[in-house]
Amino acid sequence: MKRLILMRHAKSDWGDPGMADHARPLNKRGRRAATALGDWLREHGHLPDEILCSTATRAQETLARLALPRAPTLLDSLYLAEPPAMRAALRHASGDTVLMIGHNPGIADFAASLVAAAPDNDRFGDYPTGATLVAEFDIADWRDLADSTGSVIAFILPRRLTEGQ
Repeated sequence: MKRLILMRHAKSDWGDPGMADHARPLNKRGRRAATALGDWLREHGHLPDEILCSTATRAQETLARLALPRAPTLLDSLYLAEPPAMRAALRHASGDTVLMIGHNPGIADFAASLVAAAPDNDRFGDYPTGATLVAEFDIADWRDLADSTGSVIAFILPRRLTEGQ
């Protein structure tokens, strides 16, 4: 069995219109959400043994705030990646539980293509910032990953974790 944690970066800061997209950091809500997502991952035992992360500042900051005890592999190919690039990166993974942090719209399309049945959440299709899917695949190697074969273990939105904070 292999497990994939597919996370869209947390909410980014659009305060500086002249800033390059790749360099945009998280905003206050995004920082709070990323910390809450890290707590949720630990609380539910969804701890990766491999991390693949976009090189964008907002993706790296999301990862840093998860506070996971694992060094990431930073991949330029995950910056604004479409599903084929995400699949290619994952096929080179060797971990049993892989966390991949990326961007929309590619991550929403990738998530939808992987699972046999979508989770019962009306936001799955648009995969808002911080959305996190945990899915399992009955495969021994990531190279054997096929569409529509994942079983959804969980799908969480950070807003659910941070309400009332």
